[in-house]
Amino acid sequence: MSFVTSNLGASKVLQAATRPRSLLRYLSTSSAALRPAMTPLLLRGQFQPTLAQQQRQEKQIRHSTQTQVREYSSRPADADHHHVRPKVTLATLRKLHKRNEPITVMTAHDFPTGTLVDKAGIDMTLVGDSLAMVALGYTSTSEITLEEMLHHCRAVSRGTRSSFLVADMPFGTYETNPDQAVSNAVRMIKEGKVEAVKLEGGKEMAPTIARLTQVGIPVLGHIGLTPQRQASLGGYKVQGKTVAKAKAMIDDALALQQAGCYAVVLEAVPAPVATHITNLLSIPTIGIGAGAGCSGQVLVQQDMLGLYGRVPRFCKTYRSLADDIVGALKEYSADVKSGTFPAEEHTYPMPQEELNRFMEFVGRQDDEAVNGNSSNAAAGHA
Repeated sequence: MSFVTSNLGASKVLQAATRPRSLLRYLSTSSAALRPAMTPLLLRGQFQPTLAQQQRQEKQIRHSTQTQVREYSSRPADADHHHVRPKVTLATLRKLHKRNEPITVMTAHDFPTGTLVDKAGIDMTLVGDSLAMVALGYTSTSEITLEEMLHHCRAVSRGTRSSFLVADMPFGTYETNPDQAVSNAVRMIKEGKVEAVKLEGGKEMAPTIARLTQVGIPVLGHIGLTPQRQASLGGYKVQGKTVAKAKAMIDDALALQQAGCYAVVLEAVPAPVATHITNLLSIPTIGIGAGAGCSGQVLVQQDMLGLYGRVPRFCKTYRSLADDIVGALKEYSADVKSGTFPAEEHTYPMPQEELNRFMEFVGRQDDEAVNGNSSNAAAGHA
């Protein structure tokens, strides 16, 4: 072996001496020809870390034992003990409405998005069936099943401590009759861990809503553009643009209030119509594409964060996160390919005494491997 090759192997071990994972990876991939030269140097202690390296190791060890950090990727962030505000209840929503304070509503579809909505201080979190399209890749909201909604409701509920939590009842789970609606709504409350359910439809749904509220299940109504019925509406179109249709929508809103809804969503409705309905009702209206005259507003989280290219006209894009996320993923890929990640600060240190013992162990293994190879070679020539 040449002097250059020997020192090349030695320098790599020196660089890895305070990075056990790097050392193991290097030793496992280095050629057998390099190992004999490295072993004596390891045993003679020529690769002892400098005083600065030892101090840095000791500081890292102290830090790891004194502070609680998220050590493992598989461990949930647990909403990371964020400050918990008072729980938002139906009484809270009524108080906000009474003092004309706009009610904020935002969709969430899993633990992280639910946690973020809660941290932001949003009044109401909606596990919307829009997740069928923005999270599951379906072509319409009508495709999502009750079991899928229950799965996502449970995930959001784990990250929700303060916001009032409501979820859409999927298409086909409440239209047949009130008994069907009660049975499935009970599952959403018990298994999905939500506090209320939302269902679409006007006065034709009033008997079902009345039955749900009679058994103690809060209901959020939804009129105007009802996405679950978009095929019968001729697509995703603005509703209530004529006087006749506006009058019918007013009748629907009053019927839902009479049936016991705690609030009503108005989607894709001309602002004057939505404002008039809001003024008529004694319960809050939550607008989405219905102007500023509603009692509150709701948006789909992925739309307002700019995670998809095209958003509805009524949506304000507060961030364009898609480009940032793709850029970050590309940087990560480049760092891994170039070997700059993980760096020393991303690895776990070993106490110096244990590191020395480990180096001796590695050296003995190398000796055994070399002796074994020599014996095999001699036997092969015999």
